[in-house]
Amino acid sequence: MRRNDAGAVFSRRLLLKGGSASALLSMEGCATRATSFAPVDRLARDAVASGQTPGVVVAIGHRGRIVHRFVHGDRARVPHVEGMSWGTRFDMASLTKPTMTALAIMQLEEEGLVSLEDRAARYLPEFALCGKTAITLRMLLTHYSGLPPDLPLDRPWQGRDEAVRLMAETRPSQAPGEGFLYSDINYIALGFIVERVSGRALASCVRSRILVPLGMTESGYCPDPALRPRIAPTQFDGSGLMLRGIVHDPTARRMGGVAGHAGLFSDAHDMTTYAQALLDRLAGRESRFPLRRETLARMIVPQQPRGKAALRGLGWDIDTHYSSARGKVFSRMSFGHTGFTGTSLWIDPASDSYVLILTNRVHPRGGHSVVALRRDVATQAALALRRL
Repeated sequence: MRRNDAGAVFSRRLLLKGGSASALLSMEGCATRATSFAPVDRLARDAVASGQTPGVVVAIGHRGRIVHRFVHGDRARVPHVEGMSWGTRFDMASLTKPTMTALAIMQLEEEGLVSLEDRAARYLPEFALCGKTAITLRMLLTHYSGLPPDLPLDRPWQGRDEAVRLMAETRPSQAPGEGFLYSDINYIALGFIVERVSGRALASCVRSRILVPLGMTESGYCPDPALRPRIAPTQFDGSGLMLRGIVHDPTARRMGGVAGHAGLFSDAHDMTTYAQALLDRLAGRESRFPLRRETLARMIVPQQPRGKAALRGLGWDIDTHYSSARGKVFSRMSFGHTGFTGTSLWIDPASDSYVLILTNRVHPRGGHSVVALRRDVATQAALALRRL
């Protein structure tokens, strides 16, 4: 029996059993979507089978709803195997930067408490040391400050006060505004600015001003140890401890698990909630996204210094050598970000869509690259969305 004939027989059986026409159309629509997104699922399966990552969660949103989700592989392999689930929480790594820290800064800007053209030293006086007086908030947000990639990790240090001291002693690797240089220090500084201006700890500020308004109940910093069974472990630290519910990023870990550049834990439900609220706000639909539409619109268009080729929004990547997660089909209006642990979110307002990929690629001993997986899943997702 041909596939179409089989479908017709199934349709007649459904109607004979009292199924409604709307239920039939819904089932046929689900079947069509499943077929359309089969290449996405195959890519995810292959990534697990080839050892790129122990497990993967994929969610694709389009026109106001999740149109496809896929869960495959394992949440943990060490000390014993645990299956992946939709509700698994992940260390979001650098996705913390645009989703939480940049948003928190823009909330303060919207309230008139900071200006993007202000020098960072206005809010962090110690930041003015070692040739950093000219660096503005805009430069920090777009990674055009010239600061090196990270605070020194070649000697032991602990605590947020020590992070402030090391940040103050850091010299730019190149002149501020000269070129794009991705740096965690930019967002470490922005996290401290959020604290100084708001008068509240970063985690508290993010919770009350971002997570609670959005209803992101499964997200936050420094998860309660009781939640660890639901969290995807990353890898062994230097002492042989498997990091689970403890931030993977070594700088954030030395800072107590809360930092502007990393530290957020979340799951697919909450991250799709965030992405959908963002798209709804941009489209002028009802939304709980905690920022005005015009402010959000500025975050997702190029904001780097004039004449520079690497395109960065305020927190978001637009078109740099990190942009392969866009794939080959989503529009040049699209934007997103990745996280070192294997997370990524790419959003395309032109097609009213997003692709979320959550993996634990670094588990258990460092892992492999998922750059190709991100690119290829985004490409196939965008092609599938065109067929819906």
